[in-house]
Amino acid sequence: MALFQTVLRIARSAAPAALAALVAGCGGSGGGDDSIDGSGGGGTQFIDANHYSAAAGASLSTPSEATGVTHRTLTLGASTIAYTATAGHLSALDASQAPEASIFYVAYTADGAAAATRPVTFFFNGGPGSASIWLHLGSFAPRRLSTGVPATTQAVPFPYVDNAESLIDTSDLVFVDAVGTGLSEAISPRTNQDFWGVDKDAAVLRDFIQRWLAVNGRSASPLFVFGESYGSTRVPVLARLLETAGQRVHGVVELSSIVDYNSNCSVSGGTPTINCAGFLPSYAAVGDWWHVASSGTSDLDADIAAVRSYADATYRPDADAWLANGTLPPADHIAALVAFTGLGAGTWQQRFDMDFDTFRHHLISNTTLGVYDGRMSALVGTPLAADDDPSNSFVEPGFQSEIRTLLPELGYTNPSTYVLSSNAIASWDFSHAGRALPDVVPDLGAALALDPQMKVLFLGGEHDLITPFHQTELDVARLGAGAPVALHFHPGGHMTYLDDGSRPLMKAELAAFYASATGAR
Repeated sequence: MALFQTVLRIARSAAPAALAALVAGCGGSGGGDDSIDGSGGGGTQFIDANHYSAAAGASLSTPSEATGVTHRTLTLGASTIAYTATAGHLSALDASQAPEASIFYVAYTADGAAAATRPVTFFFNGGPGSASIWLHLGSFAPRRLSTGVPATTQAVPFPYVDNAESLIDTSDLVFVDAVGTGLSEAISPRTNQDFWGVDKDAAVLRDFIQRWLAVNGRSASPLFVFGESYGSTRVPVLARLLETAGQRVHGVVELSSIVDYNSNCSVSGGTPTINCAGFLPSYAAVGDWWHVASSGTSDLDADIAAVRSYADATYRPDADAWLANGTLPPADHIAALVAFTGLGAGTWQQRFDMDFDTFRHHLISNTTLGVYDGRMSALVGTPLAADDDPSNSFVEPGFQSEIRTLLPELGYTNPSTYVLSSNAIASWDFSHAGRALPDVVPDLGAALALDPQMKVLFLGGEHDLITPFHQTELDVARLGAGAPVALHFHPGGHMTYLDDGSRPLMKAELAAFYASATGAR
């Protein structure tokens, strides 16, 4: 995920195109083997003297492709996996083999695996303007931060622990920072701004993936691309470009996705223009969590199924009428919404096409709920509510702290600030395929047409208020019956993998997905 402190401030004043950027996306070390050479083989340290900048006009004149390398092990169940961690830069090259950008990445690769059959997965967070730190430190790498979400009691620095749900037993993992994030920067004469757009961003990351595969002798490996938040907008375009270039993509994973900005009502900001029916089941899940939804039961799945049906059959046409002429539905319709969500009738009457911002500020008196996880809250006026999103404010300091510690432990040292989130969203070119805002469902369809064997998996959290799961269901339905797409949603927020109950479920679904996509048993 990508998490930003700035997105809500932007949302208060920005035009709709800039508001599209609102969908961004979101410790000390302890335990395990953190030595530079944990398994006894020759690790290397690299002190990178380059200064990296995330400024729009920044440009690197002396790129380096040296890396830090460490060797480690992870025990998963009865198996102990030896793996190599590599941290550093690799230059993306254009069609003429001219360098475009110096891309920072951290790769975890299993030792001794057969390259022809060992999958490799490239991970991208969102923003646009977010580094891959959230997926890298929170999801399926060999180690992860233990945050205790949705509770907000875990102290910073968060414990950095061996990850029992790591995907290293299934795939090699490459966490990639887009240009102008982390430590990635354009190479002169290009500047970061040259790659800040839907199509330009996907094209340079295609070039990076192809270069990484070639340099590492992995062009025949089963290839997967994994995107979170805006990364889920990026990845369908990226998959289409890779397939068009002749590089087969075995699988696409979309987490907390926004595949059509034109159908997501959060993009319209303070002025309602888009029907919010896709958000209603998420509102109900949050109301259930806070025990304010009178129709809620102990069976969240059944509750969501009922609200999903109501959203499509009743709320959607009601909201269309309200958007068209301000007509409110009959009183019993509003009463049903109050029962489903716990949000008061007066709020529904004032803003019937209910946006997530109004919902989270009015559900519980004097309380701000998280944008990225509606189960997390803070009293108005407290430090955790200062940036108007407790689900961001709680986790971000721990991630900032850990990345500063981790990179030197991986053998890579650099004096620059690792940029969690840049200002790319302020000048991002969101236009795509003739529209002012991207709709990448056709890109996903085109990639599937190029490669009918490609598989697609959508994952997400039922309490995510910025990229709601039912809107994803509605958008994905456009691919038509029979599309090789699976969808799984679990309790949790935008960074669903932070939930200790949902992460094992996601790992099992991912393992089955990889087996299906590669034809493995």
